[in-house]
Amino acid sequence: MASPDFWNNQSEAQKVIDEMKHLKEQTEAMEALEEKCEEYQLMYELIAEEGEDPALVDELTKGLRTLAKEVDEFELSLMLNEPYDRNSAILELHPGAGGTESQDWAEMLLRMYTRWAERRGFKVETLDYLPGEEAGVKSVTLLIKGMNAYGYLKAEKGVHRLVRISPFDASGRRHTSFVSANVMPEVDDDVEVEIRPDEIKIDTYRSSGAGGQHVNTTDSAVRITHLPTGIVVTCQSERSQIKNREKAMKILKARLYERKMEEQQQKLNALKGEQTEIGWGNQIRSYVFHPYSMVKDHRTQVEVGNVQAVMDGEIDSFIEAYLRSQMNKKS
Repeated sequence: MASPDFWNNQSEAQKVIDEMKHLKEQTEAMEALEEKCEEYQLMYELIAEEGEDPALVDELTKGLRTLAKEVDEFELSLMLNEPYDRNSAILELHPGAGGTESQDWAEMLLRMYTRWAERRGFKVETLDYLPGEEAGVKSVTLLIKGMNAYGYLKAEKGVHRLVRISPFDASGRRHTSFVSANVMPEVDDDVEVEIRPDEIKIDTYRSSGAGGQHVNTTDSAVRITHLPTGIVVTCQSERSQIKNREKAMKILKARLYERKMEEQQQKLNALKGEQTEIGWGNQIRSYVFHPYSMVKDHRTQVEVGNVQAVMDGEIDSFIEAYLRSQMNKKS
């Protein structure tokens, strides 16, 4: 950063600054944990020398519990060392078959992830939102901006299953709904993903989401179809057609990069002789509202009885368990 030509390339300079900021935050967090350890060590020695003071013992006990949580959180952040773990994340939610019931479930998950992101101080930007006819959403794409957003959210990729008494069923029957969550890193411009102009078809249309009179009077929304793969992406978050096109291209680039990575992983699995399941049957988590209350992750077997807390964004226990399980597999 002290180099005279440091700012000649703005984008590269920003990457260096972000890297420095990340390392500085890690170092400061480590030093803060060490200070707390020393403080509680001294407190323990004081209790051992002068006899048990109930108030001091209570303070030490509470402090150690908090410290244990902070150490776990710090350890988890160190696990996010895969390519693009530090990047912002693009999250897509797509309801399965089931009409209004599944679309309502997608909107519930949208709220859950928005709450989770806000708890972590991430910024949430809606890139595309297609509302359902009666309730819920037909599809939604979010950009969740912040350090390590993709590293955490990659644990949420898969099919989420809901079991409840449907409020849309007059007979009060129990329904099962599915929503697919797709998570991709927001890729930088220097990532090599070739998109030729003759391979894409660009359509514009009138935005259907909320946004005032403007969205109803101009064809600002953009739909891009990648002809070789059939991938379709849309963006209608901006009033400007140009900005929507830029964001749609960014989503397409992330989708193509993800496809490339998946193909490489499938080839690797074939060499290893591993079998991987892809499809709606491969649900990662079940949210049961009736006949009992429980959320269970089928990959790690983590269970939480407080369904409302989970729907309010408290999903860190599932994310942490998954990331730790992946780390154990590598070791």
